[in-house]
Amino acid sequence: MSHFKIKLASLCPQLKTKKLSMKYFSILSLLIVILISCTSPKEGNLTISGNIKGLKKGTLYLQKIQDTVLVNLDSVNIDGNSEFMFVSNLEEPEIHYLYLDKNDGTRYNDRIDFFAEPGEIIITTSVLDFERDIKIQGGKNQDKYLEYKKMLKRFNERNLRLIKENFEASKQKDDEKLIENDKAYKTLLKQKYLYTINFAVNNRKLEVAPYITLNEVYDANIKFLDTVAKSLSPKVKKSLYGKQLIKYIKDRKEKEAENNDK
Repeated sequence: MSHFKIKLASLCPQLKTKKLSMKYFSILSLLIVILISCTSPKEGNLTISGNIKGLKKGTLYLQKIQDTVLVNLDSVNIDGNSEFMFVSNLEEPEIHYLYLDKNDGTRYNDRIDFFAEPGEIIITTSVLDFERDIKIQGGKNQDKYLEYKKMLKRFNERNLRLIKENFEASKQKDDEKLIENDKAYKTLLKQKYLYTINFAVNNRKLEVAPYITLNEVYDANIKFLDTVAKSLSPKVKKSLYGKQLIKYIKDRKEKEAENNDK
């Protein structure tokens, strides 16, 4: 029987060749499919790229808040090359976060926020000071958000100085200084709130307006919040943060009315 098989193969060598060709063709086809699936670029209307200077190893996450929960949208493993890129689909301008896990056992890692909107965003920073070395090139909302955050930083720095002075005055039992600092704090808080409301009204055509109102001065007098909401452009009123602000004002008015009836 074995003799017969040998003779058959020698008489018809093309049978063996054909089987091998089909096998190699199947393997090649599979490799091509895998290669295409690995190299095909992701589709989306938002591209976030950049570089984290000095980062050798770690994982970078793209995040956003969804239903009050911070969720991961995508991630990039960095191993030697500190450049990164995310491609995502975005329906409207919305705050996103970059979270860096340096894989060094640190419990609390670095996170930065930015206003994402359809188009291209370029982010550069360093591993040594991920949050402070940040530079972001984005859209109009991000530009205005950065402008607001710079002013907010000044308010926060002045507030920290007052806290320090208050601590020293308490140790020295300087009641006059404590009263003075209390007045200064109330004045500073009022300035911050007025600046934020005016900033929101002046940028009523951008989604950053309702966002900073909700996040920074949500407990302001309801009439000021109403001023911002009514000033918003029709497009922004229909946006995620526009609808959230309008709903918040409505709920707060109803709650205040209930309390007044008691």
